[in-house]
Amino acid sequence: MKLNGKVALVTGGSRGIGAAAALRLAREGADVALTYVSAEAQAKSVVAEIEATGRRALAIRADSADAAEVTGAVERVAEEFGRLDILVNNAGIYHEGPLDSLTAEEIDRTFAIHVRGPLLATRAAARHMAAGGRVISIGSNLAEHVAAEGITLYAASKSALSGMTKGLARDLGPRDITANLVLPGPTDTDMNPASGEGADAARAQMALGRYSKPEDIAGTVAFLASPEANSITGASLLVDSGTNA
Repeated sequence: MKLNGKVALVTGGSRGIGAAAALRLAREGADVALTYVSAEAQAKSVVAEIEATGRRALAIRADSADAAEVTGAVERVAEEFGRLDILVNNAGIYHEGPLDSLTAEEIDRTFAIHVRGPLLATRAAARHMAAGGRVISIGSNLAEHVAAEGITLYAASKSALSGMTKGLARDLGPRDITANLVLPGPTDTDMNPASGEGADAARAQMALGRYSKPEDIAGTVAFLASPEANSITGASLLVDSGTNA
């Protein structure tokens, strides 16, 4: 129970990687809040699983594309739990398609969720964090190696998290708060199922030849949140079954 007494907020925590991270942090001893947009039933299910571990839990409806909602979620967690130690910027969307088909609205919403939302959430969370605080963002291995066409927007938005994380490491380092980035590869979720179209082609690029599980990404998040990662900051960790090897 390495995170006893800690409070965590996981954005987009109702399913997939976010839900797995929320549950893993709870099993490590943290009280956990999570945000969701439309999957209310799934969010409540994750809350029930967290509470079954003996930890406190809270689900907050907040769209990470909405500046007021994402900041409000942070403030609500700090108010209701009395503190905030760990922020996991996980909320995300996936857009794939020809470059010519991109609309200004799609570009704006993607960057709002993947870049502006995490930056605003971190700015708000940092005000409540004491020494030992953790900011962990979920990016993508596609930010480092784009192996196919049609994902320019997604890769561009996730790439921005690398610079953000390095900047946060410098800005927050004097307060002994770390900032790190996890770069998942193909992970078996409802957004990218291991049985879906194109899955065999994706596996062919992996050194391990298999999709990651959400729990694999959650394990890396829990490590970065733990005392063992005390001297790791400004880092990007690939968890992609060797896709980018």
